[in-house]
Amino acid sequence: MKVLKFGGTSVGSAQRMKDVAKLICDGEQKIVVLSAMSGTTNTLVEISDYLYKKNPDGANEIINGLEHKYMQVIDELYSTDEYKQRATEIVKSHFDYIRSFTKDLFTLFEEKVILAQGELMSTAMVNLYLNETGVKSVLIPALDYMRTDKNAEPDPVYIKTKLKDLLSVNPDAPIYITQGYICRNAYGEIDNLQRGGSDYSASLIGAAIQADEIQIWTDIDGMHNNDPRFVKNTSPVRYLHFEEAAELAYFGAKILHPTCILPAKLNNIPVRLLNTMEPEAPGTLIYNQSEPGKIKAVAAKDGITAIKIKSGRMLLAYGFLRKVFEIFESYQTAIDMVTTSEVGVSVTIDNTKHLTEILDDLKKFGTVTVDEDMVIICVVGDLEWNNIGFESNTMQAMKDIPVRMVSYGGSNYNISFLIKSKDKTAALQSLSKYLFDK
Repeated sequence: MKVLKFGGTSVGSAQRMKDVAKLICDGEQKIVVLSAMSGTTNTLVEISDYLYKKNPDGANEIINGLEHKYMQVIDELYSTDEYKQRATEIVKSHFDYIRSFTKDLFTLFEEKVILAQGELMSTAMVNLYLNETGVKSVLIPALDYMRTDKNAEPDPVYIKTKLKDLLSVNPDAPIYITQGYICRNAYGEIDNLQRGGSDYSASLIGAAIQADEIQIWTDIDGMHNNDPRFVKNTSPVRYLHFEEAAELAYFGAKILHPTCILPAKLNNIPVRLLNTMEPEAPGTLIYNQSEPGKIKAVAAKDGITAIKIKSGRMLLAYGFLRKVFEIFESYQTAIDMVTTSEVGVSVTIDNTKHLTEILDDLKKFGTVTVDEDMVIICVVGDLEWNNIGFESNTMQAMKDIPVRMVSYGGSNYNISFLIKSKDKTAALQSLSKYLFDK
């Protein structure tokens, strides 16, 4: 059995939903994971913001606008009055539920409940459409099997057991429809797998059922070898190792959520990135094989802050690095890149929520300088140290770009450069010229 995930743009209109229905009705049994209709989650966040600010009138105005959009989609999606009526009743019940939160105290718990409504509506609508066209699809609620533990990490044993039970109720169903992103936490409360979490849902489901393949359908033909917003004539990468895909996803490739890779990798389940607009295109296959001697792609991660701690005592202080890293740990701030010398260490972060406190603590150990508005450029491929010439090719491409930090050797698949954001476009274009335009 395969698991197919469709993002918000893939179900963003009545026609898109019909296109998805055609794609999934190919005679093979599968689980289909759906996101909310495009724009819905952002609108639900906006509604929540009004409710936090105790402005129910503002919230109701946004709710009414979103409901109107859904009613238009319903009118276009179904061809019979019966199914239009059934869909209208379901969607209206969700919007009435959202409106009920305008009358009571609003907290983070209520916000997560509101954010879950987008996926609940999109899956109900697509399932009804399939039923109207004669497909005996079955809706399996993610809130009945997708759960996180007390550390907010997915509970794979629970997910596998509960999902198996739900599938066994209708073992011959050709298509199972379920929600991405949403789950329950260890206390049974409605929660989510964070933004972009539908990819994660698909990977967790694939691991739970030992799927033959996990397919992530978006509006892009696979993962490209550079960012098409800044570089002309980019092309899809046909094959990626799991490690290469994880590096690209973490360092800025928006097509895939970084967390998606791990469950599939651990269970050796191939992940295929496909395009709903061009379903015949081969896309990108991510699996446990690598292609020796190839540079695959370049990605960029924005919003980076570099911190340098310089200390004349570092050379003799064997506990220096531990103390530095413990400061970042105490503020739950992840580090992206690290470089060291005999007298200092430089690190990068993308979360500056506790930057002031971190800097205050670091100043106890040395002189601290900060560079903001930086970008990490990540080159991914077969970059084992004994592949002569690969590092020099990337360095040659960056010869006219001021480079603040270089990270190489942390993995066999990545070399990263820290540069100013104003140099990002020039760096991406130069790397494409030296690495791919041959």
